[in-house]
Amino acid sequence: MTMTVAGKEVLGIARAFDFTGEILQAPPYGSGHINDTFKVEVKASYGPTHFLLQRINHQVFRQPDELMANIERVCAHAYAKLQQAGVPDAERRCLRLIPTRSGKSWLVDATGNRWRCYHFIEGATGHDVIRTPTQAQAAARSFGAFQALLADLPGGRLNETIQDFHHTPSRYARLLQALAHDRHGRAAAAVPEIAFALARGQEVSVVVDALRTGELPERVTHNDTKLNNVLLDDVTQEGVCVIDLDTVMPGSALYDFGDLVRTSTSPAAEDETDLAKIRMQFPMFEALVRGYLSSAGGFLTPREKSLLPFAGKLITFEIGLRFLTDWLEGDTYFKITRPTHNLDRARTQFKLVESIEAQLPAMQACVDRA
Repeated sequence: MTMTVAGKEVLGIARAFDFTGEILQAPPYGSGHINDTFKVEVKASYGPTHFLLQRINHQVFRQPDELMANIERVCAHAYAKLQQAGVPDAERRCLRLIPTRSGKSWLVDATGNRWRCYHFIEGATGHDVIRTPTQAQAAARSFGAFQALLADLPGGRLNETIQDFHHTPSRYARLLQALAHDRHGRAAAAVPEIAFALARGQEVSVVVDALRTGELPERVTHNDTKLNNVLLDDVTQEGVCVIDLDTVMPGSALYDFGDLVRTSTSPAAEDETDLAKIRMQFPMFEALVRGYLSSAGGFLTPREKSLLPFAGKLITFEIGLRFLTDWLEGDTYFKITRPTHNLDRARTQFKLVESIEAQLPAMQACVDRA
């Protein structure tokens, strides 16, 4: 969903930010599918330095100013805490915004597009697939540390830029609505998947209800805890910095840990058609628990910790609901490359839910030990 930007336009936008030195080039950077990203090279007195310039896709993020207000607060608070703690490489441990020449944290161009610029974190790389428990532990530790930095964020509640993003009861209600209408006549092809979803409907409100009653505290959460949203040090493979803060907003810590389980523990792709390959790898889960609790354990409540295994099941089930719903609605949200793509995706998620359910006692014991 990126939008084409001319090279001269990018250089002109880059010059609106407060760089010290001559801007040499700003080629496209990375493989993201939503925002337009460019790596700006600046000739400074001590050698070339780099920055990341991004245009926010307002077709996806309909409230870009509220989104940027969140990021402004989060980046400033995280960096201040790292400095106060005396972390020697604080500059690499969190994203830092470059202000515009007028002192703003983001730029609105003549056509209404929003642009932002970050310091580039050298010597660290994002990876698309978790291949080892060591990587899983590093990613989980980084996301836990990110939450810990923001546990005392002042200034009131962040903007909720995507309404009900992880509101599982709403996702379930939409599935029921799609099933009742069945406008595309697809329900007959998904009878086992529909039955699977309906059999677990009583669990969708567990976290939402606990947040509403105060049994679980609301946290500042990342809401997209994939491995490629953590930069790993090129030498040590230690988690350095959490990136992609567009979905940072109020939520439950359980949502972030649950999505780590969903995206990190299965060896197969999200749209794998051979369901025999889908399973929750327990060593990966153990690594996630070790890493996450090593950094987040100090602020999590006992109830949050006790629900960590269930969170993996809940978020995996929620994403399965979304894929199944999109299939029933005619593939209107997720991009597909084959006719049954969304149904295949739902099947992989539900198969992973089954594997998690079979191992829940062992997962609970793992958390209790940790």
